[in-house]
Amino acid sequence: MLRLYSSLGRAVLPFRTVAPGEVRMYVCGVTPYDVTHLGHAFSYVQFDALRRYLTALGYRVRYVQNVTDIDDDMIAVSRREGRPIAAIRDENDRLFRADLDALNVLRPTAYPYATDHIPQIVEATAKLIERGYAYEVEGDVFFSVERFPRYGALNGASLEELARRENPEAKKAWKRRHPLDFLLWQRTEPGEPSWPSPWGAGRPGWSIECTVMSIAHLGEQIDIHGGGRDLLFPHHENEIAQAESLTGRSPFCTFWLHNGMLRLEGVKMSKSLGNLVLVRDLLQKVPPAHLRLYLLSFHYRSDPDFRAGDLERLVERYERLRAAAAEPGPPRWPAADDLPTAVRDTLDDDFDVPRALEALDALAGRVLSGAAGSTERAALRAGLAVLGFDFAGAPGPATGWLEPGPAGPK
Repeated sequence: MLRLYSSLGRAVLPFRTVAPGEVRMYVCGVTPYDVTHLGHAFSYVQFDALRRYLTALGYRVRYVQNVTDIDDDMIAVSRREGRPIAAIRDENDRLFRADLDALNVLRPTAYPYATDHIPQIVEATAKLIERGYAYEVEGDVFFSVERFPRYGALNGASLEELARRENPEAKKAWKRRHPLDFLLWQRTEPGEPSWPSPWGAGRPGWSIECTVMSIAHLGEQIDIHGGGRDLLFPHHENEIAQAESLTGRSPFCTFWLHNGMLRLEGVKMSKSLGNLVLVRDLLQKVPPAHLRLYLLSFHYRSDPDFRAGDLERLVERYERLRAAAAEPGPPRWPAADDLPTAVRDTLDDDFDVPRALEALDALAGRVLSGAAGSTERAALRAGLAVLGFDFAGAPGPATGWLEPGPAGPK
């Protein structure tokens, strides 16, 4: 039985879903003011592999990944470059999708843009005010964390402890009733993009966008919410408070999965430090499958440390797996029963892909030495296919073995 670690409760728990046989999965997407870096790729390759495994287990997976196409960063880049936000978004979004396509990351079932959901965001904000969870001050609307008793549960911290943390949502302090209150709707400055609302022209806050898009495309309760560990506070804490206050249903999400943060030569990779490794640059030097294998060589909750020569050291491993899996025949999507027992056992144990790859390495050695028969070779192919490696005979995202997503971003 599959067991996953949920950040809510900090425990590995048997996997269960709201609706039998169906997984509703939301993974926070990018803000497309820049191109894809390796940290993005680590997150989306890991959640892509989990999506594939859930499908192999027999679940119908509805996978939603949003695009935050209006925020402070988008506005800042637009001003600096003198270009419309939509043009910047579309350019970087195309590059982002191309990078993930190259890494064989399946397209989402739904790929919503925040700006396409402004009416729903305004409606949700108005409901939160009406129900006493939010308040308006001179065109800005804030969520009142003190009205939501469970605020802090995801992070296992009190309001006092959270108030001492760095908080990118702590804007307009002179208007907030509590230091942790966060913006649902904000009055815009002259020249900024804006939309009409009952509180005047403005734009949405950050966290309300994901809450509204998740409910719009997956319903009021979901099974998995994924994203980087840096989103635990305040973004995901805010999402829980908003969603459960809005719908009156708890839990908003059963399993909160957070991937670790990538480092470069021991230092956290971030735009502010200028030490980003761009996926497009790496793909000019190594085959995409090598990069996918590298990213899956780490547990999703670990903090990989990318160092010079790492990808080159994977070439021999990749070629052994490819040679052992090579076999003519029609490709098909594997079921869980097709997988080697050791692979399924490790994937069921909090989705431990590195240990699954070790089991596949051992099986590949048996195949190449002639000690394994056709059944074991087929199991090797199935194990590699469920992790998204085309050389194992897995069909691509256009063949319909998952619920088809859009042809691409609009």
